[in-house]
Amino acid sequence: MVIVHLALDDRLLTVSDAGGAATLATTPLDTGRLECLAGASDDPRAVLVGTFERGCLRVTDDRVDDLDVGEDDPVMALSQSPHDAETYYAGTEPSRLYRSSDGGETWTHLDGIGELSSEPEWFFPPRPDTHHVRWIEVDPFDPDRLYVGIEAGAFLLSTDGGETWRERPAGARRDNHSLETSPDRDGLVYAAAGDGFARSIDGGETWDHPQVGLDHRYCWSVVADPGDPERVLVSSASGASKAHTPVSAESHVYRLDGEAAWERLDDRGLPTGDGVVRTVFSTTDETGVVYGANNRGLYRSGDFGDTWRAVPIEWDDAFERQVPHGMIVRRA
Repeated sequence: MVIVHLALDDRLLTVSDAGGAATLATTPLDTGRLECLAGASDDPRAVLVGTFERGCLRVTDDRVDDLDVGEDDPVMALSQSPHDAETYYAGTEPSRLYRSSDGGETWTHLDGIGELSSEPEWFFPPRPDTHHVRWIEVDPFDPDRLYVGIEAGAFLLSTDGGETWRERPAGARRDNHSLETSPDRDGLVYAAAGDGFARSIDGGETWDHPQVGLDHRYCWSVVADPGDPERVLVSSASGASKAHTPVSAESHVYRLDGEAAWERLDDRGLPTGDGVVRTVFSTTDETGVVYGANNRGLYRSGDFGDTWRAVPIEWDDAFERQVPHGMIVRRA
């Protein structure tokens, strides 16, 4: 059975049997805005939630527990290591990075990113006096190789588990929103950023920028086909307001297949265009299967974007005025 966890502005949606009949459970959270999600190691129905006002939480069907990350800063990014289900990384605002080796019970601050030479140039435009870790990706082939996106200012790379860092390698984007790797292609990293899309084939050391056909280049979510890492989907818009603000939104979905031009996927069953905020994506390990969520609902594709169908849950009118901030798909 497939379980989808979806973070909206103020509540966590949990959809059981998302590939079939589907049932929805809603958990309102009085935490300020939800920011990110990661799977909890001990229960496919449990999830770690990063929030703006209450740090990090572990949420299960019947309880919500606070996890003490750092200095009670907003937790903006979470990542579970693919090598060890008990190892997590958390990123905060302002930009600090933490690691837990015991499932989130205790956290260690990884010093160093605040001392990088580019740090004085980092800023988040809506709150220009600060910045944050937007994404953390653990390399699927090397547990010590970490990729971090700072919003906004830098792509960071560590090859020693966060002890030391390299900043802004050649061609890297500056405003990385999401990063994607593949367990089937060593060295492959994709970046969806406010300043465009980027691809690395050498573990983030250098980057190129496939842009032909990508008419909207404020990119938000990127996902690779589990059966073909050369194929990726990206959600994008012309700018931040068009991406994130329901009353003025206009977002689109594009697909890249290897070295071909980008293809815009309109009228495929997944809402795009006017009134639709940027979609967030997630997958399991099934070839061609991808889930997408925006303010119009939760959708599933079995052919990597050619066609989509709505997951049959009740989508409250209030959800259309909210924005999805994170989604994970797990098997029970």
